[in-house]
Amino acid sequence: MEKKFLQTPSQTVGPYFAYGLTPEQYGYDFKSLVANELISPLHPEAIIVKGRVLDGNGEVIPDAMVELWHKDNEQEGFGRFGTGTLPGNEYLFYALKPQSVDCNAPYFSLIVFMRGQLIHSYTRIYFADEESLNEKDSVLNQIPEDRRNTLIASKTGNVYQFDVHMQGDNETVFFEV
Repeated sequence: MEKKFLQTPSQTVGPYFAYGLTPEQYGYDFKSLVANELISPLHPEAIIVKGRVLDGNGEVIPDAMVELWHKDNEQEGFGRFGTGTLPGNEYLFYALKPQSVDCNAPYFSLIVFMRGQLIHSYTRIYFADEESLNEKDSVLNQIPEDRRNTLIASKTGNVYQFDVHMQGDNETVFFEV
């Protein structure tokens, strides 16, 4: 009788995920190849972007992975952080604030990877202190007005706070890429 080979079933990310991508989050004694420092924290123009990933009940998800990307006319950056790395299960990035491109508001691209998701979620982080550019931004203006606030980080000093709500009343707007 001939053996019939079937395709491996779809599954969520396996154990290699933590070991290879966010080792600090799971207590491994080596550093990730991709850091959360897109710029030195000591740089005079460094900002901090931090937040939490929350489920539909508003509970913190302690084992998500967040990637932060940006590119403008002068700079580009990429960082990765596991939400279980810090007390409070926050993510935290040191970066330079992106510049406006083509009269659109500056933003970071944020990608969330987490258990139970077969495809990661894409969103953007806009900045509360860029009101006039936010009002003109071609992408932000495609979002219903009552949902735009889910894409805008609040600012205190040089810290931008951006919580990602995966579901629920304050669900973050995600983009199909």
